[in-house]
Amino acid sequence: MLNASRHLKHFFQYRKTKPCSPLAIPGFRNQIPFIGSRLSRCNNCITSITVGFPLIRPFFDIISNFIGNYQLLATQASPNEEEVTDEALNQILTTIENAPKPNGEICTAYVDKLCEAGNLSAAARLLQSLRDKHIFHSPKAYNLLLGAASKRHDIELLSQVFKELLVFQGSLSSTSYLYVAKAFVKTSDGIQLLRFIKEVSALTSPSATVINRIIFAFAECGQVDKALLIYDLIKSLKCKPDLITYNTILDILGRAGRTDEMLQEFTSMKGAGIVPDVVSYNTLLNNLRKVGRLDLCLVYFREMGENGVEPDLLTYTALIESFGRSGNVKESIRLFEEMKLRQIRPSIYVYRSLINNLKKIGKLELAMKYLEEMNSCVSDLAGPNDFKRRRR
Repeated sequence: MLNASRHLKHFFQYRKTKPCSPLAIPGFRNQIPFIGSRLSRCNNCITSITVGFPLIRPFFDIISNFIGNYQLLATQASPNEEEVTDEALNQILTTIENAPKPNGEICTAYVDKLCEAGNLSAAARLLQSLRDKHIFHSPKAYNLLLGAASKRHDIELLSQVFKELLVFQGSLSSTSYLYVAKAFVKTSDGIQLLRFIKEVSALTSPSATVINRIIFAFAECGQVDKALLIYDLIKSLKCKPDLITYNTILDILGRAGRTDEMLQEFTSMKGAGIVPDVVSYNTLLNNLRKVGRLDLCLVYFREMGENGVEPDLLTYTALIESFGRSGNVKESIRLFEEMKLRQIRPSIYVYRSLINNLKKIGKLELAMKYLEEMNSCVSDLAGPNDFKRRRR
């Protein structure tokens, strides 16, 4: 923890902007021959981030005066600017140390105001000074700075703050990961991204949890190729892909309509000794049905049974809807009845899908039968929460 803190202090005091070079990741092109193609496919998306927390009223004037003085000094080419800034920060530190209220709340208020004024460097130095003095401050303060750095697309600062959060907090919110992904929206510098991932992996390996959430956040922001670039890189690191990594990649490729790549990764997953679970198979089935590959849906459904993977509501929903839309209502009914025999609660959605498809082919009497059945057990049907996936 002390080494990480010193490293961040070094960054805050001596930060310089340097162009990224392929040498930042020695031999990465030789280790991962397909990274080059990923680098050329990184897409951008446009987003915005709202940053800010309510200030603590008793300290508003102090903070405002500090910011006003700092901005005034910033417009003057004073040779003593850094010295004055240090003096101002020391005044803030004294105020925080002597404050009757919890230090964390006051610190967050100061960082919030500094970030709003665009003084991210001062906010970073304040956090480091508090850390050096062993003064507790809320993770919100770091997240405020992380969000501000992301909004400015200051990847160097964001990288250091994110790593500091990992070291001292461990478990981060989904918002923190989205800040990271959004910071890379406007850059096509894949080397810079790979360097960041390599540094994060060194802190968190052998666990893949943090990298998994970064991949997911990039995909959520529409940066699919960057998410896949990260995935390609970690195969050569100590932080190896796990079941959740593969499930995330399958979902990303499926949603992007890259079905063939999805199936290739599923094969690679099994080749790497990772046993697919119900989420893996459901992802395949759901995306295969979208492209009309019902033949493959049945193949993987049978494979589930052979491997002892129990189908769930999502499994049957995908199959029943697919066969119904294709006109094979007989198979839909068979699967529906099989689902009930397995004591899997149907949902209103799957009932309505079956009923509508029966009506389309003129099976009105059978449609009425299932409608009455649905109405008689509405309170026992599966709801929206039964369709939600666990957090990645």
